[in-house]
Amino acid sequence: MSRFRPKYITFDCYGTLTNFQMSPMARKLFPDRITPEQMEEFCDDFRGYRLDEVLGDWKPYREVVRNSVARTCKLWGVEFRESDAEEIYAAVPTWGPHPDVTEPLRRVGKEIPLVILSNADNAQIHQNVELLGAPFAHVFTAEDANAYKPRLQAFEYMLDQLGVGPEDCMHVSSSYRYDQMSAYDLGMGARVFVARGHEPALPHYATHEIKDIGGLPALVGL
Repeated sequence: MSRFRPKYITFDCYGTLTNFQMSPMARKLFPDRITPEQMEEFCDDFRGYRLDEVLGDWKPYREVVRNSVARTCKLWGVEFRESDAEEIYAAVPTWGPHPDVTEPLRRVGKEIPLVILSNADNAQIHQNVELLGAPFAHVFTAEDANAYKPRLQAFEYMLDQLGVGPEDCMHVSSSYRYDQMSAYDLGMGARVFVARGHEPALPHYATHEIKDIGGLPALVGL
C-alpha cells in the first residue's frame, strides 16, 4: 500500500465523520404525506436539492435546509411546513460521530494536524466537532469561505488559511460530488474515499478507498 505523509489531513465532516441524518429526519417528519414505498425516492430527491442549493452564492445553512425541503415538497406535490425545515436544522448539531471515527482520529491526530472543511454554519459545526472527541487543529466552514463545497472557492479558502498547496494535503470524504471531484481538480496530494454507501464509486477521483475511518492510520504509516 502506498503511503503519503501530508502536512495536513483535511476532512469533510457531515456524513464522513458525523452520522448525518437528513434521510432519517425526512422519514420521521413525512410519513403523513409520503407512503413507505415512496420514501426512499423522496429522500433521494431531498438529497439532490440539498446539493443544488449549495452550488450558487453562499447563503446561511438554515436557508439551504429550508429551500431543499420546500423544493422537494413542491416536486412531490405535498404540503411544505416551515416547522419541518426548522426541526431538521435544529437537529443537525446534536448528531454525533459514526462509531469508527473517534479512536483512529485520536491516533492520527497525535502525528498529523487534522482539519475540517464543512458545508456548515459556525453556529452549528463546533457542537458536532466536539462530539467527535478528537483533536482538530482547524475547523473551516462554508460561512468562513463564503462558498459551499463542491465549489473550489471553499477549498481554496482552506488552503490559503493553512498556507499550503493542495499537494501537501490528504483530503478524506465519503462524497465524490461534494468533495472528491473538487479535490481531484485542485490536485490534492491524496484523496481518500470513505465508502459509507452514500454514493456509487467513481474510483478515478480517489487515490485510496477505505470502508471506514479505521483504515486511515495505515494510509499514513501508523
